[in-house]
Amino acid sequence: MGLLLTAEAAAAPSAQGSGLFLVGYIVFFVAIIYLMMVRPQKKEQKRMNAMFSSMAVGDSVLTTSGFYGILIDIDDEQNTVIVEFGNNKNCRIPMNKTAIAQVEKPDAE
Repeated sequence: MGLLLTAEAAAAPSAQGSGLFLVGYIVFFVAIIYLMMVRPQKKEQKRMNAMFSSMAVGDSVLTTSGFYGILIDIDDEQNTVIVEFGNNKNCRIPMNKTAIAQVEKPDAE
């Protein structure tokens, strides 16, 4: 009976140790996922919000489809802009702000 008691006592601490190891393992992987996925996405979102807030009429923009144009009008309430493409005054297209990939100020030549 003494042998049985010591075997149970010896097994209990190892079960506790493996439980802590499992929790540490899960915390480690959650931290890695945060650092590799969530944090860069938030950083990019902040950069995009800063770009959208600094847009002004007359800025040169690059759309996500690869077209270059000039901002003609910005509507903050509906989150849309009107972009003029080329020298033709008839080629003005309304689009969502999120369709703009890059903004270049006209005096930044």
